[in-house]
Amino acid sequence: MYKFIIYEVKNNVATITLNRPETYNAVNNGLTYELQDAFKLIAEDEKVRVVVLTGAGKAFCSGQDLKAVMGEENDSFENILKKRYNPLIKQMRELPKPIVARVNGVAAGAGCSLALACDIIVADENAIFVEVFVNIGLVLDSGSSYFLPRLVGSKKAFELATMAKKINGKEAAELGIVNKAVTTEKLNDTVKYYTEYYSKAPTLAIGLMKQMQNKSGNASLDEMLELEMINQQIAGTSLDYEEGVNAFLEKRTPEFKGK
Repeated sequence: MYKFIIYEVKNNVATITLNRPETYNAVNNGLTYELQDAFKLIAEDEKVRVVVLTGAGKAFCSGQDLKAVMGEENDSFENILKKRYNPLIKQMRELPKPIVARVNGVAAGAGCSLALACDIIVADENAIFVEVFVNIGLVLDSGSSYFLPRLVGSKKAFELATMAKKINGKEAAELGIVNKAVTTEKLNDTVKYYTEYYSKAPTLAIGLMKQMQNKSGNASLDEMLELEMINQQIAGTSLDYEEGVNAFLEKRTPEFKGK
């Protein structure tokens, strides 16, 4: 189905694996368009309730494939971002389902941005996060200028961005960039801990909370109170709410359907 990614759905979990291990999963035109298509499928598939994004081989994603940009895929930076990266990042943030990044190796440049755009990040403690743009005279893109300061604060974000400082998974966890940093042996089990939870959780409510969190950084208290009211009305008329209340009253574990 795809040339540059592997797409699988099992037990309500969609797994997207960047599959260019020979380039440390560097991003070319085809890979970004395949990701856009995969996230469109996920948005439309009611069976999918949580997504895992990871990389094949030794890396998560080494960023933009510079050889491709300088070669046959040569295009303006404006077009590259407008057509490829920006729509993808917006898809990820607007997807009403949680995305778990399984960062198994280096996440550099746009690869780091892809990880930051996810809702949960589980990283190998030896994985490397680096905003490498400045090393070739570029600025942050693909959402990093939005996500990074919100995660670590403006001063630390400036240092990481302008000095291309490499941090490992452990350091990323200490800074609040990732949720969990674990040994290689525990990486899959830790990702599974999250996917098993979200695959059975009230997906509609979680999607609404993701929407609210996206807006909260730039909204007033009044605006957030209004949005809470609107979304609580939606959640409060869902099948999951009805099941949750019945399960509470009957003293049993709820069986949410994500609707």
